[in-house]
Amino acid sequence: MCREDLGGVVMEIKNVVVAGAGVLGSQIAFQAARCGFKVKIWNRHIDRAQRRLAAIKSQFEKDMNATDGDYDSAMDNIVDISNDMAKTVADADLVIESVSESVEIKKDFYEKVCPLLPEKCILTSNSSTFVPSELVGFTDRPERFAHMHFSNHIWKHNVAEIVGNSKTDPEVINDLVAFARQIKMVPVVLKKEQHGYIMNALLVPLLNAAMALWANGVADPHTIDKDWMIANGSPLGPFMIQDIVGLRTTYAVVSNQYQQTGQEIFKKIADKLKPMIDAGHTGVESGQGFYHYPDAEFKDPNFFK
Repeated sequence: MCREDLGGVVMEIKNVVVAGAGVLGSQIAFQAARCGFKVKIWNRHIDRAQRRLAAIKSQFEKDMNATDGDYDSAMDNIVDISNDMAKTVADADLVIESVSESVEIKKDFYEKVCPLLPEKCILTSNSSTFVPSELVGFTDRPERFAHMHFSNHIWKHNVAEIVGNSKTDPEVINDLVAFARQIKMVPVVLKKEQHGYIMNALLVPLLNAAMALWANGVADPHTIDKDWMIANGSPLGPFMIQDIVGLRTTYAVVSNQYQQTGQEIFKKIADKLKPMIDAGHTGVESGQGFYHYPDAEFKDPNFFK
């Protein structure tokens, strides 16, 4: 399983653990399983992980023109879903952390998981908000720690952004590049840390600008999306993107931005999002966010008139 020679470095990853089966964590686990890896999932709530994996089926089949058999074959390689951390990571070659975008939650996870990991294990984060230097201090293996960031609908938007910390072993980066290719990703290695990597460094300012227009009462989300899509020929508006990402993640990101910058607009946006989240309107996954699903308002031809 997964052997690739990269300039004399022979990489072998067999057992993959994804920690945190949220919207993207569940997709990462599914994609690795789809590509033949034996995958274990650690999640505090097993039933939530199972529901998210089940919810992947229709979107995956639509995006990839895949069959029920393709989905089932991938699911056969997800060999365990557990909230028993020690059992889940006991034989891990690679752990991909995808827990909530909170420094406290990530710190707690790393401090608990690191003593349980095999010495060989590579530890990565899929964090959208933090950079490696902000998290590596919570680990016991700076040489084997890096970030590996994926995009939503991972099987279709197949970029893996990879960046290490100042102590990451270059061979670990090579290993992660090889692994990314094995799971049908295009690896993009950053030369230095950057909040948002490349993709989100470009995307987040757009999303923030759209949410600021909403929070400041300039226009409603549907109007903002309509304007952006018609004027730029974009297939998605910024609030459609937020619904796909999930508003819990959006809330965590803007809350972190407020803590880091002190800019009141981020608190204003967070305060607008909080009642939606409390009502369970967290995006596509819940059936309602800025739009109602599955028959979203933007599917109506009159939306663009």
